[in-house]
Amino acid sequence: MILLFDSRGKKSMSKVRREAAGLKDVKITVLKKQSNKDLIEEYTVFGKEPYICDRFEEGQQFISRGLRTPEGFCSWAWADIQRDVAILSFGANYPSTKRAGTVVVCCTDAYRPVVFKLERIE
Repeated sequence: MILLFDSRGKKSMSKVRREAAGLKDVKITVLKKQSNKDLIEEYTVFGKEPYICDRFEEGQQFISRGLRTPEGFCSWAWADIQRDVAILSFGANYPSTKRAGTVVVCCTDAYRPVVFKLERIE
C-alpha cells in the first residue's frame, strides 16, 4: 500500500492508488453567489445591507483529487457538495443533466447560497 501525506499531515491515497481505484479528479467552478435579501432582512441581524458569501469569487476554480477537499475550499460548502463530488469521481452520471460527468449543485446557506458546477476530469 502506497500512502502519501497531504499538506495537513493526513494520510491520502497516492495518484497510483487513485488511478487503480478508478477515481477521477473533479473540477469545481463557482458559477454564482446569491443573496436572499428578503430572508436576511426578516430573519437575521444583518440588516438591509447585501450579505453575500465572501469565501468565493464567481469563476473561481478548484480541483478535488482523490475525494479530498481542495485547499482553501470552505468546509461548510464541502460538507454540502462532497457526495456529488464522490458520485462523479467514481464515474457515475446524473440522468437529469445534459452533459455526462457534470452537475450543478449549491451549498445550503439559505441566506447567501453559492452555486457550483462540478465536472469530472477524464
